[in-house]
Amino acid sequence: MRLAHSRISSTETVPVVGRGDRWYDLRPLHPAVGPAVLTLDALAAIRAADLPEVDAPTVFAPPLTSIGKIVCIGLNYTDHAAETGATPPAEPILFMKAPDTVVGPTDDVLIPRASVKTDYEVELAVVIGTTARYLASADEALAHVAGYAISNDVSEREFQIERGGQWDKGKNCETFNPFGPWITTTEDIPDPQDLGLRLWVNGELRQDGTTKDQIFGVAHVVWYLSQFMTLYPGDVINTGTPAGVALGRPDGGFLRDGDVVELEISGLGRQRQTFRQA
Repeated sequence: MRLAHSRISSTETVPVVGRGDRWYDLRPLHPAVGPAVLTLDALAAIRAADLPEVDAPTVFAPPLTSIGKIVCIGLNYTDHAAETGATPPAEPILFMKAPDTVVGPTDDVLIPRASVKTDYEVELAVVIGTTARYLASADEALAHVAGYAISNDVSEREFQIERGGQWDKGKNCETFNPFGPWITTTEDIPDPQDLGLRLWVNGELRQDGTTKDQIFGVAHVVWYLSQFMTLYPGDVINTGTPAGVALGRPDGGFLRDGDVVELEISGLGRQRQTFRQA
């Protein structure tokens, strides 16, 4: 099952549910896909409901409203750590992105003023459905996940690395988290460690990886985070990116005004953004 928002206009979106090749209006049950939709009971009710069929969306808005927090995992693929010159971490590296960085999967992304190192990162996003607090083990973790989506963890590397302090100022520029097109619920993704991730810039394949190569898998990450913070329905975890980012390329390849970035993850759809100067 897929949960999404169909964008009707610049001010109107409709919550929709995808089942196979068909789409259905979620409004008889919920006015939007928000945290309340992600609970086990709510998802079961949606699966059982006889909802009115609608045309397939042509433009998607972000698939989730009222995101609580976005927690990100840095250097979570061995090949990505190597290309940046970093030692693979002994424990997950954490940083946060503000929910207001989220835009739709085909919205323009704004290159910050004075930026010369805007970069891309295709990432598996984990969407929490059940509160997770001090989980006893990673074996419990996936029961707290509602579904999965695509995030582009857009980053400004000079702001992030060369300007001192934490990574956050290179991660939280406006529009820096394209999200969607939909959330695929867990019954359709039986193994989150068996997903291919790919990203293209202007048609050139830049990233081609698999979640099998994550240093810390999804279950471990959810368990680990629950030891330091409470995860609530509607929280999102960006789980890291494989090799191929501009930061690791000898020729740079950072994004410029007019560049087109396309990305996909197995079973989770596809994104396409044009990068524009702010």
